[in-house]
Amino acid sequence: MENRSLWSRFTAEFIGTFFLVFAGTGSIIVNSFYNGIIGHVGISITFGLVVMTMIYAIGDLSGAHLNPAVSFGFWVSKKISHKVLIYYTVSQILGAFSASLILFFSFPDSATYGETLPQLGIIKTAVFEIILSFFLMFVILHVSTGSKEKGLLAGVAVGGTVMLEALFAGPLTGASMNPARSLAPAIISNNLDTVWIYITAPMIGAMLAVLSCKLLREECCMNQDKSSHVTQFENNSN
Repeated sequence: MENRSLWSRFTAEFIGTFFLVFAGTGSIIVNSFYNGIIGHVGISITFGLVVMTMIYAIGDLSGAHLNPAVSFGFWVSKKISHKVLIYYTVSQILGAFSASLILFFSFPDSATYGETLPQLGIIKTAVFEIILSFFLMFVILHVSTGSKEKGLLAGVAVGGTVMLEALFAGPLTGASMNPARSLAPAIISNNLDTVWIYITAPMIGAMLAVLSCKLLREECCMNQDKSSHVTQFENNSN
Protein backbone atom coordinates (compact mmCIF):
# COMPACT_ATOMS: atom_id res chain seq x y z
CA MET A 1 0.00 0.00 0.00
CA GLU A 2 2.89 2.37 0.75
CA ASN A 3 4.40 1.78 -2.69
CA ARG A 4 1.04 2.49 -4.25
CA SER A 5 0.81 5.70 -2.26
CA LEU A 6 4.27 6.74 -3.45
CA TRP A 7 3.42 6.13 -7.09
CA SER A 8 0.19 8.08 -6.63
CA ARG A 9 2.32 11.07 -5.64
CA PHE A 10 4.48 10.78 -8.73
CA THR A 11 1.33 10.43 -10.83
CA ALA A 12 -0.09 13.53 -9.14
CA GLU A 13 2.99 15.51 -10.19
CA PHE A 14 2.55 14.26 -13.75
CA ILE A 15 -1.12 15.28 -13.84
CA GLY A 16 -0.56 18.60 -12.10
CA THR A 17 2.26 19.65 -14.42
CA PHE A 18 0.25 18.44 -17.41
CA PHE A 19 -2.60 20.80 -16.56
CA LEU A 20 -0.21 23.65 -15.79
CA VAL A 21 1.33 23.44 -19.26
CA PHE A 22 -1.91 22.53 -21.02
CA ALA A 23 -3.85 25.47 -19.59
CA GLY A 24 -0.97 27.96 -19.37
CA THR A 25 0.72 27.51 -22.72
CA GLY A 26 -2.65 26.61 -24.23
CA SER A 27 -3.93 30.06 -23.31
CA ILE A 28 -0.95 31.60 -25.13
CA ILE A 29 -1.67 29.55 -28.25
CA VAL A 30 -5.40 30.30 -28.21
CA ASN A 31 -4.65 33.98 -27.71
CA SER A 32 -2.41 34.04 -30.80
CA PHE A 33 -4.93 32.14 -32.94
CA TYR A 34 -7.96 34.21 -31.96
CA ASN A 35 -6.74 37.80 -32.27
CA GLY A 36 -5.70 38.34 -28.67
CA ILE A 37 -9.05 37.30 -27.22
CA ILE A 38 -7.47 36.29 -23.90
CA GLY A 39 -4.84 39.01 -23.64
CA HIS A 40 -1.72 39.22 -21.52
CA VAL A 41 -3.70 39.73 -18.31
CA GLY A 42 -5.86 36.72 -19.11
CA ILE A 43 -2.82 34.54 -19.75
CA SER A 44 -1.27 35.62 -16.45
CA ILE A 45 -4.49 34.87 -14.60
CA THR A 46 -4.68 31.45 -16.27
CA PHE A 47 -1.22 30.50 -15.04
CA GLY A 48 -1.99 31.71 -11.53
CA LEU A 49 -5.36 29.96 -11.37
CA VAL A 50 -4.12 26.62 -12.67
CA VAL A 51 -1.30 26.59 -10.10
CA MET A 52 -3.74 27.51 -7.33
CA THR A 53 -6.29 24.85 -8.29
CA MET A 54 -3.63 22.15 -8.61
CA ILE A 55 -2.35 22.98 -5.13
CA TYR A 56 -5.88 22.48 -3.80
CA ALA A 57 -6.31 19.29 -5.83
CA ILE A 58 -3.04 17.45 -5.19
CA GLY A 59 -1.22 19.47 -2.54
CA ASP A 60 -1.98 16.88 0.12
CA LEU A 61 -0.71 14.08 -2.14
CA SER A 62 2.55 15.20 -3.73
CA GLY A 63 2.90 18.74 -2.47
CA ALA A 64 2.01 20.11 -5.92
CA HIS A 65 5.53 21.13 -6.84
CA LEU A 66 4.69 21.11 -10.59
CA ASN A 67 8.17 22.42 -11.24
CA PRO A 68 11.64 20.80 -11.21
CA ALA A 69 13.11 24.01 -9.76
CA VAL A 70 10.70 23.87 -6.82
CA SER A 71 11.54 20.20 -6.21
CA PHE A 72 15.23 21.13 -6.46
CA GLY A 73 14.68 23.85 -3.87
CA PHE A 74 13.05 21.38 -1.49
CA TRP A 75 15.97 19.01 -2.08
CA VAL A 76 18.50 21.76 -1.28
CA SER A 77 16.52 22.50 1.90
CA LYS A 78 16.76 18.77 2.79
CA LYS A 79 12.99 18.28 2.75
CA ILE A 80 13.09 15.60 0.04
CA SER A 81 15.71 13.01 -0.91
CA HIS A 82 17.62 12.88 -4.18
CA LYS A 83 15.51 9.86 -5.19
CA VAL A 84 12.27 11.79 -4.77
CA LEU A 85 13.84 14.73 -6.62
CA ILE A 86 14.61 12.50 -9.61
CA TYR A 87 11.18 10.85 -9.68
CA TYR A 88 9.38 14.17 -9.31
CA THR A 89 11.47 15.81 -12.03
CA VAL A 90 10.85 12.97 -14.47
CA SER A 91 7.12 13.04 -13.70
CA GLN A 92 6.96 16.80 -14.20
CA ILE A 93 8.85 16.75 -17.51
CA LEU A 94 6.70 13.90 -18.83
CA GLY A 95 3.53 15.75 -17.80
CA ALA A 96 4.69 18.95 -19.50
CA PHE A 97 5.74 17.13 -22.66
CA SER A 98 2.43 15.23 -22.84
CA ALA A 99 0.51 18.51 -22.63
CA SER A 100 2.65 20.08 -25.35
CA LEU A 101 2.10 17.07 -27.60
CA ILE A 102 -1.66 17.43 -27.29
CA LEU A 103 -1.43 21.14 -28.02
CA PHE A 104 0.76 20.33 -31.04
CA PHE A 105 -1.90 17.92 -32.27
CA SER A 106 -4.66 20.50 -31.67
CA PHE A 107 -2.81 23.52 -33.09
CA PRO A 108 -0.27 22.20 -35.64
CA ASP A 109 0.23 25.68 -37.14
CA SER A 110 1.33 27.36 -33.91
CA ALA A 111 4.66 29.13 -34.20
CA THR A 112 6.02 28.62 -30.67
CA TYR A 113 3.51 26.45 -28.74
CA GLY A 114 3.77 28.83 -25.80
CA GLU A 115 7.55 28.66 -25.65
CA THR A 116 9.33 31.17 -23.42
CA LEU A 117 11.57 33.43 -25.49
CA PRO A 118 13.94 36.12 -24.17
CA GLN A 119 13.13 39.70 -25.12
CA LEU A 120 15.85 41.32 -23.01
CA GLY A 121 18.95 39.56 -24.26
CA ILE A 122 20.61 36.51 -22.75
CA ILE A 123 22.17 37.98 -19.60
CA LYS A 124 19.24 40.21 -18.64
CA THR A 125 16.77 37.37 -19.22
CA ALA A 126 18.85 35.05 -17.04
CA VAL A 127 19.00 37.65 -14.26
CA PHE A 128 15.26 38.25 -14.45
CA GLU A 129 14.48 34.52 -14.35
CA ILE A 130 16.77 34.02 -11.37
CA ILE A 131 15.01 36.81 -9.47
CA LEU A 132 11.54 35.61 -10.45
CA SER A 133 12.36 32.03 -9.40
CA PHE A 134 13.92 33.28 -6.17
CA PHE A 135 10.71 35.16 -5.34
CA LEU A 136 8.51 32.16 -6.15
CA MET A 137 10.57 29.68 -4.13
CA PHE A 138 10.90 32.14 -1.26
CA VAL A 139 7.11 32.39 -1.00
CA ILE A 140 6.67 28.63 -1.33
CA LEU A 141 9.12 27.91 1.50
CA HIS A 142 7.27 30.27 3.82
CA VAL A 143 3.76 28.95 3.18
CA SER A 144 4.47 25.22 2.77
CA THR A 145 4.06 22.46 5.29
CA GLY A 146 7.26 20.45 5.13
CA SER A 147 7.79 19.69 1.45
CA LYS A 148 4.13 20.15 0.58
CA GLU A 149 2.27 23.11 -0.83
CA LYS A 150 -1.20 22.64 0.60
CA GLY A 151 -3.96 24.58 2.29
CA LEU A 152 -5.79 27.83 1.63
CA LEU A 153 -2.76 30.01 2.33
CA ALA A 154 -0.43 28.10 0.01
CA GLY A 155 -2.90 28.00 -2.87
CA VAL A 156 -3.62 31.72 -2.82
CA ALA A 157 -0.05 32.80 -2.06
CA VAL A 158 1.71 30.61 -4.64
CA GLY A 159 -0.93 31.03 -7.34
CA GLY A 160 -0.95 34.77 -6.70
CA THR A 161 2.83 34.94 -6.94
CA VAL A 162 2.83 33.14 -10.29
CA MET A 163 0.14 35.48 -11.60
CA LEU A 164 1.93 38.57 -10.30
CA GLU A 165 5.23 37.62 -11.89
CA ALA A 166 3.59 36.66 -15.16
CA LEU A 167 1.80 40.01 -15.26
CA PHE A 168 4.90 42.18 -15.15
CA ALA A 169 7.63 39.88 -16.49
CA GLY A 170 5.75 37.80 -19.03
CA PRO A 171 6.38 40.22 -21.93
CA LEU A 172 10.08 40.40 -21.01
CA THR A 173 11.18 36.81 -20.42
CA GLY A 174 8.04 34.71 -20.56
CA ALA A 175 8.13 34.47 -16.74
CA SER A 176 8.86 30.77 -16.84
CA MET A 177 10.37 30.01 -13.41
CA ASN A 178 9.88 26.38 -14.43
CA PRO A 179 12.28 24.25 -16.51
CA ALA A 180 9.59 21.71 -17.46
CA ARG A 181 7.18 24.43 -18.60
CA SER A 182 9.84 25.87 -20.94
CA LEU A 183 11.55 22.68 -22.10
CA ALA A 184 8.46 20.91 -23.46
CA PRO A 185 7.28 23.69 -25.85
CA ALA A 186 10.90 24.29 -26.93
CA ILE A 187 11.27 20.66 -27.96
CA ILE A 188 7.92 20.63 -29.75
CA SER A 189 8.75 23.83 -31.65
CA ASN A 190 12.31 22.60 -32.31
CA ASN A 191 13.80 25.79 -30.93
CA LEU A 192 16.34 24.93 -28.24
CA ASP A 193 18.71 27.86 -28.67
CA THR A 194 17.83 29.69 -25.44
CA VAL A 195 16.05 27.00 -23.43
CA TRP A 196 19.16 26.51 -21.31
CA ILE A 197 18.42 29.86 -19.65
CA TYR A 198 15.03 28.61 -18.50
CA ILE A 199 16.55 25.41 -17.14
CA THR A 200 19.50 26.85 -15.21
CA ALA A 201 18.15 30.21 -14.00
CA PRO A 202 15.16 28.78 -12.05
CA MET A 203 17.47 26.28 -10.35
CA ILE A 204 19.82 29.05 -9.28
CA GLY A 205 16.93 31.20 -8.08
CA ALA A 206 15.44 28.33 -6.06
CA MET A 207 18.80 27.59 -4.43
CA LEU A 208 19.31 31.25 -3.49
CA ALA A 209 15.80 31.34 -1.99
CA VAL A 210 16.62 28.39 0.25
CA LEU A 211 19.84 30.03 1.40
CA SER A 212 18.06 33.29 2.18
CA CYS A 213 15.32 31.42 4.01
CA LYS A 214 17.97 29.69 6.10
CA LEU A 215 19.23 33.09 7.22
CA LEU A 216 15.72 34.10 8.29
CA ARG A 217 14.39 30.91 9.86
CA GLU A 218 16.82 28.02 9.73
CA GLU A 219 14.63 25.67 11.77
CA CYS A 220 12.02 25.33 9.03
CA CYS A 221 14.12 25.87 5.91
CA MET A 222 16.88 23.32 6.31
CA ASN A 223 15.34 20.25 7.90
CA GLN A 224 14.07 17.00 6.46
CA ASP A 225 10.33 16.39 6.55
CA LYS A 226 10.35 13.20 8.63
CA SER A 227 6.61 12.64 8.44
CA SER A 228 6.29 12.93 4.68
CA HIS A 229 6.65 10.61 1.73
CA VAL A 230 10.41 11.26 1.77
CA THR A 231 11.12 8.92 4.66
CA GLN A 232 8.62 6.37 3.38
CA PHE A 233 10.25 6.33 -0.04
CA GLU A 234 13.73 5.91 1.38
CA ASN A 235 12.62 3.08 3.65
CA ASN A 236 10.96 1.28 0.76
CA SER A 237 14.05 1.71 -1.41
CA ASN A 238 16.49 0.13 1.07
